[in-house]
Amino acid sequence: MTQRLHLVFGGELVDPTKNAFKDVNDIHMVGMYPDYASAYDAWKSEAHRTVDNAHMRYFIAHIHRLRDEETEASSTEELGN
Repeated sequence: MTQRLHLVFGGELVDPTKNAFKDVNDIHMVGMYPDYASAYDAWKSEAHRTVDNAHMRYFIAHIHRLRDEETEASSTEELGN
């Protein structure tokens, strides 16, 4: 079975109309989840908890889309091994 990992994270933005964090050292890493449904539940919980702060945003990153194991690695990536 293929894992479809999702990372939920968030923090305070410089401007609520943009996606730049005010301080990347203060990013809240909520957690890694094995499927979108559980990641969505975690995202929703954090988003509701911080709804009174217009600058707070939480995101779901589709980690499984970052790397396709079937695709050959680039020569630069191979240097890291």
